[in-house]
Amino acid sequence: MMAGAAEDVRVLFGAAVRAALEAWPALQIAVENGFGGVHSQEKAEWLGGAVEDYFIANADLELEEIEDFLGELMTTEFDTVVEDGSLPQVSQQLQTMFHHFQKGDGAALQEMTSQINQKKCKVTATPLMTAKETDVAEDDVDSVEEMEVKEVTATNDGATTDEVCPQPQPSDPDTQTIKEEDIVEDGWTIVRRKK
Repeated sequence: MMAGAAEDVRVLFGAAVRAALEAWPALQIAVENGFGGVHSQEKAEWLGGAVEDYFIANADLELEEIEDFLGELMTTEFDTVVEDGSLPQVSQQLQTMFHHFQKGDGAALQEMTSQINQKKCKVTATPLMTAKETDVAEDDVDSVEEMEVKEVTATNDGATTDEVCPQPQPSDPDTQTIKEEDIVEDGWTIVRRKK
């Protein structure tokens, strides 16, 4: 591969990495809500270059190593633990991009970037106030407890695709109530696992 062609493929690889990270809902939410501090946007931009450099410096990465690296960066830079199952997906996508880069397949990188940009979802978190009723042990008085809930919504930014981004499903209000037998003496509440 000639030096000019290698340079071009490296630029395409960098653009593909940035597209994948920008489309990652966990990172979008972390940036939007300032989990990385006042410089969250700058950290997200830096992350693309850091991931690109990580691949270039480590030619034979295993999928688990990529997941660990991304997870560590999210924890360190954005104080975020990614538990939505997206970490393996993004890692696999990045690994595929790197294999295309190693083969010098700029067309495949352009195609992946284009597909990501078409399917990109805009994820936002908005605070909602909800009330839930609980039974008080001895007073039989109903009290209302307010709690803040973040609603995550996704909208499709791709102009040429008809796919709809998955919308979160509301949780069942019956699972959030505290039963009277769960409240014991001294005001303690027994917390049980969901079945």
